[in-house]
Amino acid sequence: MDRGMVGNPSRGRLQVEVRRVGGSSIVSPAGELDHYTAELLRETLEGCVREGDARVVVDCSRLDFCDSTGLNVLLGVRLKAEAAGGAVHLAAMTPVVARVFEITGAGAVFTVHDTLDSALAD
Repeated sequence: MDRGMVGNPSRGRLQVEVRRVGGSSIVSPAGELDHYTAELLRETLEGCVREGDARVVVDCSRLDFCDSTGLNVLLGVRLKAEAAGGAVHLAAMTPVVARVFEITGAGAVFTVHDTLDSALAD
């Protein structure tokens, strides 16, 4: 399901796709996750949690950038998922995105997988 594109044209765009594999929802953001585009990802992830998806895997392989707003979206949805008995896993982070998680220490509160396949196998 393609959730569309938002954002300020001068700052880049974000496209978010959702698909289900087994008991997991895979959310795949592509582009830049920042102040202008974070709401699209938040709505999509919160929708997965509301629908009762016990496990949400964020495939970060096509994410070119993530700022503090994007990080806060992921952290907030992680808390909502855990409160509902679920979990948010991150997979296939690009080096630029991995660096944000490394600098902030946020990687320690997520289950992070090197690849999408390993996230789905876990």
